[in-house]
Amino acid sequence: MPQYLFNPPAVAALPIQGKSELFPVNRLFFVGRNYHAHAVEMGKPVDKSVERPFYFTKSLTTLTPSGSTVPYPSETSNYHFEMELVVAIGRAGFRVAAADAHELIYGYAAGLDMTRRDLQLVARDKGRPWDLGKDIEQGSVCSDIVPLPFTVIERGAVELTVNGATKQKSDVDKLIWNVREIIEDLSRFYHLQAGDLIYTGTPEGVGAVVPGDRLEGRVEGVGGVSLTIGAAA
Repeated sequence: MPQYLFNPPAVAALPIQGKSELFPVNRLFFVGRNYHAHAVEMGKPVDKSVERPFYFTKSLTTLTPSGSTVPYPSETSNYHFEMELVVAIGRAGFRVAAADAHELIYGYAAGLDMTRRDLQLVARDKGRPWDLGKDIEQGSVCSDIVPLPFTVIERGAVELTVNGATKQKSDVDKLIWNVREIIEDLSRFYHLQAGDLIYTGTPEGVGAVVPGDRLEGRVEGVGGVSLTIGAAA
């Protein structure tokens, strides 16, 4: 057995509804600006006829289970929620045709892509990487995985409340690039693997939170995700 200088990280994993096994998470992919209304509110409208999806990634150390309480992160005064449908990949695929995309799907989850919005916008406007704005400790929140093998979700309400007040309300059918198109395009750049999670984008209504806020989101047919914002780190 190999000897390590220090203990390696534990395997990142999420519960699977109805199963005793855990879903080992491999990579975290995020689709940027994938609802028209959100793209407009961010000041960057999308023209699908001439553009392709774009992506960013987060480290596995950001993965946080639903129901957690996390500290308000350092070096930001504008910490935002983004509610999303998450696709759980269950088998490998590369250069997958949209018509075959369902073959890679194991299931779905509800997720939150938490964002240091102030740092993200500075980086965006200066043409710098988004890492400090997006790759936030405990900033990729995910519910249990719901097994829906070979199923393509094409519609369903996406909602988020903060302290009981509705902030985001849309539908998966408003995705600019749908689940099939995302898998097809992303698999042109990466050999997708079992355990990959794809956060498909957030609808309009994103906004800031403060310590003490309680976030509750839901994707119709998939389930809910929750998060409490604790005191500043």
